[in-house]
Amino acid sequence: MRQLVALRSLLKTVLLGKKARHPLAVLHEYQKLRCNVQGSRPEQSGSGSGTRAVIYTSAGEELTMTCDIVQEMESQSSIQRDKWSKGVEFLFSCIALSVGLGNVWRFPFIALENGGGAFVIPYVIVLLLIGRPVYYLEVIIGQFSSRGCIRAFDMAPIMKGIAYGQVYSTALATTYYACIMALTIRYLVASFSEILPWTYCLAEWGSSCVATGSSLGSNSSLSQGVSSAELFFTQTVLREPETLEESGLGTPSWDLVLCLMATWLIIGTILCRGIRSSGKASYFLALFPYVIMIILLIRAVTLPGAWRGIVYFLEPQWSQLLSPHVWYAAITQMFFSLAICFGTLVMYASFNDFHKNVHKDVIIITSIDSMTSILAGCIIFGILGNLAYETNTTDISQVVKGGAGLAFISYPEAIAKFKYLPQLFSVLFFFMLLVLGIGSNIGMASCVINVVKDRFTHLPHWLLAVGASLIGFVCGLVYMTPGGQFVLNLVDFYGCTFIALVLAIAELLAAGWIYGVKRICSDIEFMLNIKTSFYWRICWAIIAPGLMFLVLVYMLFSYEPLTYRGVQYPPAYYMAGWGIWALGVLQLPFWAVYTIYQQPGKTFASKLRMSLQPTADWGPLQSQEYEAYILHRKRESELKTSRGSYIFDNIFG
Repeated sequence: MRQLVALRSLLKTVLLGKKARHPLAVLHEYQKLRCNVQGSRPEQSGSGSGTRAVIYTSAGEELTMTCDIVQEMESQSSIQRDKWSKGVEFLFSCIALSVGLGNVWRFPFIALENGGGAFVIPYVIVLLLIGRPVYYLEVIIGQFSSRGCIRAFDMAPIMKGIAYGQVYSTALATTYYACIMALTIRYLVASFSEILPWTYCLAEWGSSCVATGSSLGSNSSLSQGVSSAELFFTQTVLREPETLEESGLGTPSWDLVLCLMATWLIIGTILCRGIRSSGKASYFLALFPYVIMIILLIRAVTLPGAWRGIVYFLEPQWSQLLSPHVWYAAITQMFFSLAICFGTLVMYASFNDFHKNVHKDVIIITSIDSMTSILAGCIIFGILGNLAYETNTTDISQVVKGGAGLAFISYPEAIAKFKYLPQLFSVLFFFMLLVLGIGSNIGMASCVINVVKDRFTHLPHWLLAVGASLIGFVCGLVYMTPGGQFVLNLVDFYGCTFIALVLAIAELLAAGWIYGVKRICSDIEFMLNIKTSFYWRICWAIIAPGLMFLVLVYMLFSYEPLTYRGVQYPPAYYMAGWGIWALGVLQLPFWAVYTIYQQPGKTFASKLRMSLQPTADWGPLQSQEYEAYILHRKRESELKTSRGSYIFDNIFG
């Protein structure tokens, strides 16, 4: 008991007293006293009470520590969290996560739809004002706390529902990403055929079929019929109905089920060995796609008419800059390109060394991601320019189909026009898509697995990986049905894009205004020993949440019922879509109410105030760094004074 009194006396003398002492001497003395306390602590019976304590409060910054909180800190710090084998693995893993299908097929089509080069300009602006700042913020939070995305919100417990909603959205994205990978494997296997199966017509497709393998002198026959590439995708691969009202979703195709199984076997094998295994796999997953993209770029620019397509892709249409839809498209594309606000970046950063300088990594990753989008656009529009040249089409937009059609109709159609070794380029292209998709899917699946692992630490990692793979496979069967693409389109909009935008705004409010930009900058200074510039501060506090809020308002006011290939869904599917969206977004108010209810205060005001403050154990995971952080926080409160109003002080303080 006397040691505990001495421990508390030392902490109060150092942290609250007027007399300054050297931090290292204080830390050394504190650790000795703590060991004495632990050595003399009697055995506790039952569950024990008071295992959590408020370490410092906003009023007076007084630190209170009981024997129980020391025990809890020790038990938490004794749990060794996985780490990257090498610091560079974080860089490559983030590249593999961010550079994916969104860069290869979604970015070029969105750019084409919104003015070509005119879209590129808003996209770069959005990268600088939203994408890069949010990316840096999530990496900082994950590295500082060494926690998964759920426990990272111990910084603002009332907003913990954001993390649950993001994990829910990530889990949904994981299932349909695996579906796209299954289709990719299906096409990859078909690419080894002596004659590519989408280059010729089958009798059951009818007389309207136009073989894409034939060299057309004009586009008249194609405009009057349907290409064999489109019919191969819709009739042979998907067996897709015209509407869901005809026969519903149907039963899964056995060949696609086998491809889905192969996808989850690949993902599960990499996941089973944990973050070290996926870190090593990231070298291949991040670098190999660029080898194929360079080969395809060289081939694309040497095709007749290719430069016409590239110029069409990059030529600005300045009138489009004033269209709010262009800015909406740029911001939503940013979520797909960088994988921000899905919880995966926080999870990846939590495996970093505490003092790793991630500032440079963030600049490198976000720059590479954007340059990859431009590179993919040049490849795609070079190929489409050649296709327009072959068919004498003046309007390049007429040879492009968006969504899944761009990857599985337009690309095969264009590759079929290659005079030399079309099978080789088809294999390279679909293998590149497979690698890109697996890199992204591993990151998303790891995020979900680590949330469970942080809660149930006794479960072996391989068991969680196998369980996640089995659940992902079973859930993915719905996408393998003839109506699966209808479901994918529905889940993509309501379960990912819409949820991500709402929760992203809430995340920035939680980090920038509840926890505080000022506090984040103080944590960065403690962790990395660098000052945070006004650029990051203003983007976190005002620009990023403000622009995303405007986009959300525009999205709600311009909302129209979702369609797939111009076909509306039955009413029940719209209800299901809104149900998917509500289940993700309502995590926020549910966990807010639950957190407030669990606080020990006697009045609602006191409970609310405590739920807005970081938890007692918030800070670095390792005990020595945590203790140094407590001292750092106290010195900050003593040395710094408020600069004007709360808003001004939070941003510039």
